[in-house]
Amino acid sequence: MTDYAYVGLFLIIGVVFTVVTMWFSWLLRPWRASPKKLETYECGERPFGVSWRRFRANWFLYALIFVIFDVEVVFLYPWAKVLRRLDLAQAQFAFVEMMVFIAILVVAYIYAWRKGAFLWD
Repeated sequence: MTDYAYVGLFLIIGVVFTVVTMWFSWLLRPWRASPKKLETYECGERPFGVSWRRFRANWFLYALIFVIFDVEVVFLYPWAKVLRRLDLAQAQFAFVEMMVFIAILVVAYIYAWRKGAFLWD
């Protein structure tokens, strides 16, 4: 078998396992819903107030900015580990490439800052 056949086989097994597991859990689920089961569950505490509240978009922006800079760290660490093993020409190219990547992230950071995404109201 080629390497692609192993990947395909793994993909098929994963999809079949997922579908069979979902079908089996659907088959064994309880069929009757009671008012108690339809009640909102909040970590063992009794719910109070309305559960449909509006949240400000800033929380979403904070999460996106965190993900952007978290992804930067995910790419930066392996790059730094591999950079030592490269010869001079490859290391220079990799360094310039990473500086372009960091420059794009700095531009995104400055844009978010100017739009007021980091202000806590």
